[in-house]
Amino acid sequence: MSTPAADGVTRRRADAVRNRQRVLAATKALFAAGRVDITVDAISQRAGVGAATVVRTFGGKDALIDAAVAELLEPLIQRGRDALREPDAELALRSFLTEVMAFQSAHWISGERLGGMELPRTAVQRAALNEVGLDLIIRARDGGAIRTDIDIAVVTVLISEVTYAIAKSDSASRALSESYVSVIMDGLRPQRDRA
Repeated sequence: MSTPAADGVTRRRADAVRNRQRVLAATKALFAAGRVDITVDAISQRAGVGAATVVRTFGGKDALIDAAVAELLEPLIQRGRDALREPDAELALRSFLTEVMAFQSAHWISGERLGGMELPRTAVQRAALNEVGLDLIIRARDGGAIRTDIDIAVVTVLISEVTYAIAKSDSASRALSESYVSVIMDGLRPQRDRA
């Protein structure tokens, strides 16, 4: 049989978990909306909790943003890992690059504001995203879909910079992303395949 004190602790823990989820959801929504003013007040208003709750739950805005961005990156990383199991390495890379562009299009404005912040969880997730992207490029290269006369580091930088530039375009769309991915992949196709 539980005591009133134990029930109170359980209720407070449940409230804390619920508040944490609401604050994270609010922060991710602000990022998705392209908000450049992701402040504790904006987060607390969106989450329906007090500013003190936001700070107390995460220990500060940087820690909260770190947790939110890390969570935002997780599905993209997982889609990349899933793509590594697809039988067609070229199609897997094409699909992944299109998804990366869509993600960057939705979040680049907010992402620009992250410079100078201490974001250790985000750094780990970015490294995981880069790793899965590199694995997809290597797999496509090993499968003959990407030329081998260009250094893999150059290919990686080329793809990374182009996808980011397209994502920032005012006319960014899924159709535009798919077209650019086609151009990138055509340019990287081995010379013997060119007609």
